[in-house]
Amino acid sequence: MAQNSSLPEINFDTLTLSELHSMRDGADMVVEAHRALKKGGLNVVGECLKNQGTFYEMQHYPKGDVYDNESHCQYYYHNHREDMDEHGHFHTFMRAAGMKSSMKPVPYDGDVSWPLGKDAISHVISISMDSAGFPIGLFATNRWVTGEAWYSCDHVVNMLDSWEIDHAFPNQSVNLWISGMVKLFKPQIVTLLQQRDAVVAEWGQQHPDQDVFEDRRLEVTGEYQISVNKQHASILNAIKQH
Repeated sequence: MAQNSSLPEINFDTLTLSELHSMRDGADMVVEAHRALKKGGLNVVGECLKNQGTFYEMQHYPKGDVYDNESHCQYYYHNHREDMDEHGHFHTFMRAAGMKSSMKPVPYDGDVSWPLGKDAISHVISISMDSAGFPIGLFATNRWVTGEAWYSCDHVVNMLDSWEIDHAFPNQSVNLWISGMVKLFKPQIVTLLQQRDAVVAEWGQQHPDQDVFEDRRLEVTGEYQISVNKQHASILNAIKQH
């Protein structure tokens, strides 16, 4: 189940010049990755599925996920949402070794075992893709969807600036692209994470007899439709206004 409460449009005029420049850097990464892939007749999704056999619902692609053992960031691609315009989506994560030592999961006294200690992992954001391999949306989810250890919005937001995959598996341009997407759409991601925590808190209050983190009725906590070109243009316009 998705929560459909409206999310605010991003006001680029309220962003600092430093924030806008960082987002522009992300846009440059995305554009360059797309240029290189297109020149080779490739796309982001196709490179994740290459040589992986039949594309099955719920399986992770590429097999074993993509993990950077220096940044401790991770992602995979899969599909499981019915009646959507997407082909599939990426789930992005950061593992405990990449987090500041002060970051800890929220207190939890439920019956489900969370990955903790060095095995702790936090979901960052999901990126929806269309059948042509272009990004069309961002969304945040409840804990049970990804099997993570639940970190507060403030902690996850703190992970964004250091989120990157910096190696060549399954394709260096794909990794440049997904790292750039996190930078390019940081304001939307922050808003989605803020709403995620608010939705989960409200749901828990409304259903006090349920473990909110495991309630299958609450799956997607919020989503944005996105356009790389529109985001890029808005950033450049805002920079000119400073």
